Amino acid sequence: MSDYKKTLHLPKTSFPMKANLKQREPEMLKRWEEANAYEAMVQASGAEGEYVLHDGPPYANGHIHLGTALNKVLKDIIVKSRNMMGYASQYVPGWDCHGLPIEHKVALELKEKGKVLPPLAVRKRCRDYASKFLDIQRKEFKRLGVMGVWDNPYQTMNPSYEAATAGELAKFMGQGSVARNKKPIHWCLSCQTALAEAEVEYAPHKSPSIYVAFPMDTDSENSEKFNALFPGADIEKTSAVIWTTTPWTIPDNMAVAAHPEFEYVLVSADGANYIVAKELVEDLAGTFGWKDWSVQAEAIGEKLEGLVARHPFFDRLSPIVLGLHVTLEAGTGLVHTAPGHGREDYDTGLAYGLEILSPMDDCGRFLESVEHFAGLNVWEANPKVIELLESKGRLLAQSRVEHSYPHCWRCKEPVIFRATTQWFITMETNDLRKKALNAIDNDVRWIPSWGRERIHNMVANRPDWCISRQRTWGVPIVALLCEACDEAFFDQAWVEAVVSHFETHERGCDYWFEAEIEELLKLPGAPKACPHCGASKWKKETDILDVWFDSGTSFAAVVEKRPECRYPADLYLEGSDQHRGWFHSSLLASVGNRGQAPYKAVLTHGYVVDGEGKKQSKSVGNVVAPQEIIDQYGAEILRMWVASVDYTEDVRISEEIMSRLVDAYRRIRNTTRYLLGNLQDFTPEDAVADADLLPLDRYALELAARSRRRNRAGYENYEFHRVFHNIHNACVTDLSAFYLDCVKDRLYASRADSKERRSAQTVLWKTLLWLLADMAPILSFTAEEAFGHLPDALRPDISTVFALQAPELPEPLDGPELEAFETLAAVRAEVTKAIEPHRKSGHIGHSLSAVVTLYASDELRSTLESTGADLTEVFIVSGAKLAPLADAPADATEAEDVEGLKIAVEQASGEKCERCWKTAPDVAKREAVGEEVPEGSMCSRCATAVGTK
Repeated sequence: MSDYKKTLHLPKTSFPMKANLKQREPEMLKRWEEANAYEAMVQASGAEGEYVLHDGPPYANGHIHLGTALNKVLKDIIVKSRNMMGYASQYVPGWDCHGLPIEHKVALELKEKGKVLPPLAVRKRCRDYASKFLDIQRKEFKRLGVMGVWDNPYQTMNPSYEAATAGELAKFMGQGSVARNKKPIHWCLSCQTALAEAEVEYAPHKSPSIYVAFPMDTDSENSEKFNALFPGADIEKTSAVIWTTTPWTIPDNMAVAAHPEFEYVLVSADGANYIVAKELVEDLAGTFGWKDWSVQAEAIGEKLEGLVARHPFFDRLSPIVLGLHVTLEAGTGLVHTAPGHGREDYDTGLAYGLEILSPMDDCGRFLESVEHFAGLNVWEANPKVIELLESKGRLLAQSRVEHSYPHCWRCKEPVIFRATTQWFITMETNDLRKKALNAIDNDVRWIPSWGRERIHNMVANRPDWCISRQRTWGVPIVALLCEACDEAFFDQAWVEAVVSHFETHERGCDYWFEAEIEELLKLPGAPKACPHCGASKWKKETDILDVWFDSGTSFAAVVEKRPECRYPADLYLEGSDQHRGWFHSSLLASVGNRGQAPYKAVLTHGYVVDGEGKKQSKSVGNVVAPQEIIDQYGAEILRMWVASVDYTEDVRISEEIMSRLVDAYRRIRNTTRYLLGNLQDFTPEDAVADADLLPLDRYALELAARSRRRNRAGYENYEFHRVFHNIHNACVTDLSAFYLDCVKDRLYASRADSKERRSAQTVLWKTLLWLLADMAPILSFTAEEAFGHLPDALRPDISTVFALQAPELPEPLDGPELEAFETLAAVRAEVTKAIEPHRKSGHIGHSLSAVVTLYASDELRSTLESTGADLTEVFIVSGAKLAPLADAPADATEAEDVEGLKIAVEQASGEKCERCWKTAPDVAKREAVGEEVPEGSMCSRCATAVGTK
């Protein structure tokens, strides 16, 4: 048989089959930079308006991990897709540069030297450290194909940013929303600083569990009240019983709390009396090993108020008070109350005028004034307290319990509640809590929707915001402290005068650490004398701001000030832990000073876990770094992974998952390559109008347009997994397995400039442009590479695929026409199934050796005829006929999924055309025409196509 390959229009493209992503991606990054692709993308958009995604700042203290890679790629997909939908959307990346983790790393490097360095020297080291990792992370993010204003990111340590942050604090101060109080807050002994709620995480912890008897005070007044409640009981033998898992707080006990509505009993056991909750008495009898016990009397909780117990080992009173925080879930129904070590205890202490006692230093060591425990830290004190209680006969039972306990989110060490003097933004002043809840419920779209309830509950139940930290590396709390009475001065006008120097100082708020107190007192609004005591000696506050206040004021420092942005932002996007972090602090700061949320929508993603759903851990050995994936597969596959998953839940990654994605990528790439290969001789002037397309091409254009519409909806709704799977299915199913299979003969064998071929090429051209536009936000490297391989005549006059304005979508096919083609597609599947047994038996070879007869109901025949499609092309056979269903022979195959259809398959008559491989009666020997067209057997269609006789 003669070789007619060179007379066929086979796909020709320089777009390589093998991706070689690891090698080509760095080249593409360089090309993007040289062509300023990011700017070209933004310049080409804007017809639909603006869209602002505000970047939450990652911490500049290490290499990126898969969680940060997931986050940045999601943002990149959003920015690129919005631009390609016509919305001018800029990406301003940012970094969180202040705070304890960086200061801690610097301290480790400095060792003993760091303890004597002045604050300014420490701050310089911290600034250098943050700058180093900022540069490292910037390179790593760019390697992922993330585009943005990388040469001008925002940094929380920039002077303009620090000035904006301090300025927002000044506004809160001016409203009266800032208070300096002694309150119990979470305190990290390891980091030696206060922690906000967002900086605390809960983890299992084993603690001592003790039951302690507080003996009743026997003075006459207390005895009289006691006898009225419990007639005949001996007060000298009676104790109120508490339970605690923090024995170290017993030295600071100031009261015992009862619930006003609970029922309490006085129990007689083993020669003593005990007051406990009635509901718990039987369980407690077992815990204490009481063998012979009885209830002597009962009293409602509110009647216990005013009774007085004594501290179990110190010579002081411990009155019984009331508190709604008391529960019956565990313990005795009476709660040991140390106002210096708990939020509810503190509130109770304020209500009853109790001393807020917390005699310990920043390391958690008891001061010299604390008898028995001076010099011991809280963990060392636990066993000593138990020993002392036991020696005094006050310990009723002890054990160890594992429970959920607060830990520092940075050092992972357990924290304590400790009363210290701190700065707070009050939640009730100016209705901050109420306004924030209203914004959460009415003004913000939460994606997924459960985010609304989560952050609502956090804000509804949170305490005042502790904004002070006892560190060096951060934005200072601009205030003066009176050396005589320790009262603070922070009038807004003076604070703003100080802050104005932050903006102009080379190192921003280093000004605060450099300026002498005399200079600060010369600024407008400075105090002449202390308003509280009249003294005139001042010192600077040394506390810095909570870094969540730093990042939470990014709306003021970036969104309002940068020309690329607009307030409020359209979207904040971070991990789900930021409901208690950045989303939370940003909301409070913006609502407090602007009266509205800083964002219109908030989107959260889950954590990255391994293939079995386990959290990644170095000790387990299941941690995968982004660079490992890039080195093995390329950044494109990592981007593909981000887009393929439902990121609103925890996201799995494994070798198996990546292998499946590689296979999916290969299919998408090969489909793109095939489309490019069949367009090398096509120009826009060759395009056939939509109305003049051949019937099958019109349906294929509808399939491509439908895919495009779905993809746009997916991008609009942030459902990128739907976009990815839709692109993959379009390439594998709609194109490769259906349309491209059907028109392959027409593309290869028809005359080059025939309407049949140009009609199909028109569809391929538009489909390819739509596909590239939909691929670009996700498969950025591949889409750009494919765009570069478009024939010159088809490539728009733009420098990058991200500036591509894809062809307008056609009007959707009407219902009956679309339904007819979908029926045809279903019939095609039935024909394929009917031919397969004949191929396996050897009755026919390729499907092109067959002729099929469709015995169809009148309705089905009418539907198939209405399409106007060439059935031999659709079924890839040499002949196709329609006949009445009643004429079907007995051996015809009955369709499985199409009603009213039977199919007969037989060998086509005639000879096989050496060029198109169809079997036809008109195949004949044709003469050679020069070197281009050799002689051989061809059908009349092919003979006409090549110009032979």
